[in-house]
Amino acid sequence: FYANHNLIILDAAPVTIGDNVFIAPNVGIHTSGHPLDYQRRNQGLEYALPVTIGNNVWIGAGVNIVPGVTIGDNSVIGAGSVVTKDIPANVVAVGNPCRVLREIP
Repeated sequence: FYANHNLIILDAAPVTIGDNVFIAPNVGIHTSGHPLDYQRRNQGLEYALPVTIGNNVWIGAGVNIVPGVTIGDNSVIGAGSVVTKDIPANVVAVGNPCRVLREIP
């Protein structure tokens, strides 16, 4: 895969990146999170969930991917998106939160 400048991968859980993936500048791939309950959070507790990126994916500039997300093969994630849920294969997905815009034929 190709990673441009300022890629951050916080890998407390596995991060799997497929073949021929293009990652633009300033992308964050995050596997760690913290409890919503402030008392547990203040105890220093956290969790980690894996992130999986399929083959032939293009991730635009400034994208953030949160814990537990899978991006399917051949998909394109638009610049500035925040990927909070799984993205299927063969789609263009954009936004905050990231959502499918259209299929790629």
